[in-house]
Amino acid sequence: MLDQPVLIYDGNCSFCRRWIERWRCWTKGRIAYRPYQSAAADFPQVPREEFGRAVYLFEPDGRTSRAAEAVLRSLYLAGTMRWIYWAYQHVPGVELVMEAGYRFVARNRSML
Repeated sequence: MLDQPVLIYDGNCSFCRRWIERWRCWTKGRIAYRPYQSAAADFPQVPREEFGRAVYLFEPDGRTSRAAEAVLRSLYLAGTMRWIYWAYQHVPGVELVMEAGYRFVARNRSML
């Protein structure tokens, strides 16, 4: 059982590590962060190779989200920039744009 939400990321990715440091500042201890390289065994419901493709957010109530939704939901849960997650859920087209942007960055992160 989790005490707080935990965001799992690729600890070998320098782009990912830079962004995690930003999120740590924005979320002010309300979200835990763990690299999948050391956390994957604790979350066997997700195949290990999937952790290398996207971030995952696991919440104490069992909810799981991935990719752009995980990023935005983590900020929402931390009480930061909540309007972005609201827009993701309610404004037509925002989810598609955010997820497409996330996929683009994820595919090209080694160049960023």
